[in-house]
Amino acid sequence: MMEWIIIYATLLDIIMGDPRSIPHPVGSIAKAIQAGESMIRRYFTSDRALKWAGVGLAIIIVGGSFGFFWGVLWLAYNINHTLGLGVSIILMSQALAINSLYKHAQAVARPLIRGDLTAARQALSMIVGRDTDQLDENEIIRGTVESVAENTVDGIVSPLFYGFIGGPALALAYKAVNTLDSMIGYKDERYINLGWAAARLDDLANYIPARLTALFFLTIAPFTSGGWRGVWRSLSRDARQHPSPNSGFSEAAVAGSLGIQLGGNNYYRGVVSERALMGEKKRPLEPRDIKRTLVLMILVSGEMLLLGIGLSICLR
Repeated sequence: MMEWIIIYATLLDIIMGDPRSIPHPVGSIAKAIQAGESMIRRYFTSDRALKWAGVGLAIIIVGGSFGFFWGVLWLAYNINHTLGLGVSIILMSQALAINSLYKHAQAVARPLIRGDLTAARQALSMIVGRDTDQLDENEIIRGTVESVAENTVDGIVSPLFYGFIGGPALALAYKAVNTLDSMIGYKDERYINLGWAAARLDDLANYIPARLTALFFLTIAPFTSGGWRGVWRSLSRDARQHPSPNSGFSEAAVAGSLGIQLGGNNYYRGVVSERALMGEKKRPLEPRDIKRTLVLMILVSGEMLLLGIGLSICLR
């Protein structure tokens, strides 16, 4: 049954995305994190206390998210089985980001093709944490391609992975992990202690999905311009050079698939962050690389869906 819930949830996400009329679970999770951070900073100031408080915050947010959504599903199924199925499909669809990722990337590509760099920078700022106000065309393309590559894991493969294992409640608990990391998992002076647990938990949660994603890219590599050899060379040489133990796998795979080079210097709140180069620069980046990356994202999403369905049937 779970495979059908996830199939319908995926279709719902592709068709409707995240309607503004329906409150998104991630928004509620983010508010809870903000409230938790505010409370912690009111009572804790030392580095050690902030680190332990961050551990507690991660446990409460992730465990609370799983418990809350499990309870919602339990209640829905006890009222009516059909209602339970409907709620399961809706909640699972909101753990996915196929539609929103596609739309956000296209929102960057359209003005970029018109030569409107100001609008492209603004659109890019909606999907990346780096500073975008001074980026040229090449850096805008790089930022968009890297964001799609990274979010193929965070927004699609990982939620599907946990959805097949534990249903919508576990998929949304994963989204809580990911939201914690995106909000407080920084290594700057403000969050190095409070966000330590959030960052480590996110690394752990994405460990297997990131490597599955790399495997998926290898299976479609013969049909890409980089070929199997290009993808394998990029993954084996560059993936582990990324500051994140997971993001390098999807970014290196995309670079190898398209025959482009990613990585370089990013700026966050004016502070430079050096990123290892991914792939070989066989040609310059061009706006069409955004669309090509989206095609790869869709193919990888389909592979994860098929793998989950296949394993669900085999293990039944």
